[in-house]
Amino acid sequence: MNVESKIEPLATESLCPRCLERIPAERRCEGGEVVLVKSCPEHGDFRTPVWRGGPALSGWSRPKAAVHSSVNHPGTQRGCPFDCGICPGHRQQSCTVLLEVTGRCNLACPVCFADAGRENGTDPSPETIAGWYRTALRRSGPHNIVQLSGGEPTVRDDLPAIVRMGRELGFPFIQVNTNGVRLAADREYAGELRRAGLFSVFLQFDGTDDAVYRAVRGRPLLAEKLRAIEHCAAAGLGVVLVPTIVPGVNTGNVGAILRLALELAPAVRGVHFQPAAFFGRHPEPPAATARVTLPDLMGAIEEQTDGLMRVEHFRPPGCEHPLCSFHGNFLRQPDGGLRALTEHTPPCCCGSPEPENRGTGKAVSFVTRQWAAPADGDSIAGMDSFDAFMENHRINTFAVSAMAFQDVWNLDLERVRECCIHVVAPDGRMIPFCLYNLTSAEGKPLYRNKKPSDWL
Repeated sequence: MNVESKIEPLATESLCPRCLERIPAERRCEGGEVVLVKSCPEHGDFRTPVWRGGPALSGWSRPKAAVHSSVNHPGTQRGCPFDCGICPGHRQQSCTVLLEVTGRCNLACPVCFADAGRENGTDPSPETIAGWYRTALRRSGPHNIVQLSGGEPTVRDDLPAIVRMGRELGFPFIQVNTNGVRLAADREYAGELRRAGLFSVFLQFDGTDDAVYRAVRGRPLLAEKLRAIEHCAAAGLGVVLVPTIVPGVNTGNVGAILRLALELAPAVRGVHFQPAAFFGRHPEPPAATARVTLPDLMGAIEEQTDGLMRVEHFRPPGCEHPLCSFHGNFLRQPDGGLRALTEHTPPCCCGSPEPENRGTGKAVSFVTRQWAAPADGDSIAGMDSFDAFMENHRINTFAVSAMAFQDVWNLDLERVRECCIHVVAPDGRMIPFCLYNLTSAEGKPLYRNKKPSDWL
């Protein structure tokens, strides 16, 4: 019998996909799979796989201490997840803060977190964005990563000014989430963003074949993605490739993405996979086969890289909930091979290490060093031998990670309470990313696009 099948169900809470009311839920182990099972008195039962295969979820964790935000939203009328802002019950500080600087986009992707795709629309004013920066500074501190997102941020002609504003207000680590279309079209644009103080680019990159882009983004884009990387490299911007993984579309392309990324290193600093989540109108529960769980992805990486990267090379998160992510770091070797710098050792029966929390400390420091562009040759030449050795080590480190976002079908409030990726909402509340994007089966949002008066 599979070890997981011997584990007792674990109680948690979720929301009904139909009415968005809070309901009881359980994580159950069934034949090697962990399934979230929940029941609404009015709308019936729902079940969704959240962990499929090895490593066993029972050993997939790292001890950490809860860290409560020192600045909370005062409203606690209905409890989690309805009083976000963040409420006093939240158990994790921010490590990444998103500012949605536009709802417009120059693509109309079938897969979209933000329900974007409009060329026309009203963008928040620079004064409003300055207020969001100050909110993030007050509630999470300057040490965190700020991601400028949307929509597609580069449709704003004043994006360099927005980057510069954040740097002047005290944020050293600012990234842009982008589809790369404008970066590809304008060779000088990446340099303009770099001079404004941009730190790195999170580049949407779903595959190495245009058939993938036609299915996921609506048109061929591979050549544009590669030009965007070339222009970022020339400007000294670090690039992280961000594939959205859709079953039956690019699940077989995972290894090719990683091999291409390694060929494009050190300009490409790593790959951050995101299994597709079901936001928007999905009247019926997604099929179990429509889910890519973290073990599915780790297994695909090992198989499709012929063991160059193996499941045991990946570690559970030190910040968010164990069901949310994995990461692994590798050192590129002169012969084209890789040396793993991380590994996962499940806790033994002799005890566990002391709880840690890396949400706003070492983890952020490592990520910001890793995602930065490599220093140029002249810079390294001017360093002493130890500093040059360390910089060469950093240049050749390659990061692979994944984030499993939640939708209304697999929402687990225990996971929500440990979220460290927060969106600054229009009224200044700090909302966990998955809750901000959450919609009912009929497309009704929990937070996004609501007026502040609707949230009271």
